[in-house]
Amino acid sequence: MNSADPRSVDVVVVGAGLAGLTAADQLSRAGRDVVVVEGRDRIGGRIHTVEVAGFPVDAGATWVAPGHQAVRDLARRFDCKFVPQFQPGKGVMSFGGKRRIESAMSMAPWVMIDLTRIMNDLQKLVDGIPVSSPWEHHDAARLDSMSLGEWLTAKHALKDTRKFMNMFSLVHWGAPVGEVSLFNVMRYIKNLGGIEHMLAVEGGDQQDRVLGTTHTLVSGLADALEGRLLVGSPVERITTTGDHVVVETGKHIIEAQYVIVTASPTHRSTIEFTPALPERHYGLSRSWRLGALSKAFVAYDRPFWRDEGLSGEGMSDDETVFLTFDVSPRADGPGVLMVFCDGRAFDAYDKDERRDRVVRHLVHLYGESARHSIDYTDFSWGNDSFAPGGPNPAVGPKTWTTFGPFLREPVGRVHWAGTETADETSGSMNGAILSGERAATEVAARLDTGQ
Repeated sequence: MNSADPRSVDVVVVGAGLAGLTAADQLSRAGRDVVVVEGRDRIGGRIHTVEVAGFPVDAGATWVAPGHQAVRDLARRFDCKFVPQFQPGKGVMSFGGKRRIESAMSMAPWVMIDLTRIMNDLQKLVDGIPVSSPWEHHDAARLDSMSLGEWLTAKHALKDTRKFMNMFSLVHWGAPVGEVSLFNVMRYIKNLGGIEHMLAVEGGDQQDRVLGTTHTLVSGLADALEGRLLVGSPVERITTTGDHVVVETGKHIIEAQYVIVTASPTHRSTIEFTPALPERHYGLSRSWRLGALSKAFVAYDRPFWRDEGLSGEGMSDDETVFLTFDVSPRADGPGVLMVFCDGRAFDAYDKDERRDRVVRHLVHLYGESARHSIDYTDFSWGNDSFAPGGPNPAVGPKTWTTFGPFLREPVGRVHWAGTETADETSGSMNGAILSGERAATEVAARLDTGQ
């Protein structure tokens, strides 16, 4: 297919991540002619596999919660298995350079009391907002006028409480508390099931991983679509004319009745729309900032920390490393620590310096044995050359109440999907699947009625 040989289909899906492949799969199974166009030279979007010590690991989306039924249904379809996130043993904490083993006294009693107070107060705010159309909440304007950091200041949160909340903000939104709208935080906590659920391993957001990597999910969907997937083809223009749309890349021209765009709002702005989108949609693209989240994987001959009764879960206020998990493929080795890194003190350095920074802090958390790694790799989403940014929006104050209503509102024959558009489990793989299903259902209904 090339620009001299245009193709006509029912629907073009822009993006071969989990949302786009789900939408295409649903429409294809319903008998619709679908083409998926992907700008990267690979499928998966923010599902991405890298290798360490000869084993595949998830550089992107990783965990599946018990209630993530859409992911579990898809895994069952492709005969994918789950493994529990390793948890036996005690965690390690380090705040202000002081390392402590997890215990009832790992935080000062007054800090625990204050952290509980802050968490409870935040959860009470969350409980009152609707899952759908949160901007309609009676106090939305006030709650969206401040950052999470400003709210913590107003609540007189203690210094160590604020450090913990900053770690919570970094891992979920890829940005510190001062850069994220309180209302954005509340909306995500609401549709992910609450603060406790977001923090928990067993019974929570980090309960299970896909055996191998999560890429098996998107690979299964891509295989089912056979020859209807075009990679390495960034969409340049989408033109609506009467009862059809024309999608153009540097290599292809495809005519369709409808198009589903799964790119994050901030990346929608790279596409030229004719006629132009309503003004608020461009405001949405400008304001919908993504955080920066990086992952490193450090491999050892064996998971030595388990010998010391440690789980591999580490939490820190270090400028580079703020969270670790044990993702070792086998108990007898290799041992692999997955390390979440703050892009501000990670992304700008070369690989040797990044490795040195990570290993230096792992030695602090897990002892001298952590110095003797057998392999290392990392991936910086903030430095991604095609669509940089973390998995979730780190939107600032006033963004949700100003632009939220336009996040998934169709514009003519253009529909939107992507995990951030989901009302449930937004920001997760489950949310991505639900958003793809919702967009496919919307378009199928219009195809059926000839609208």
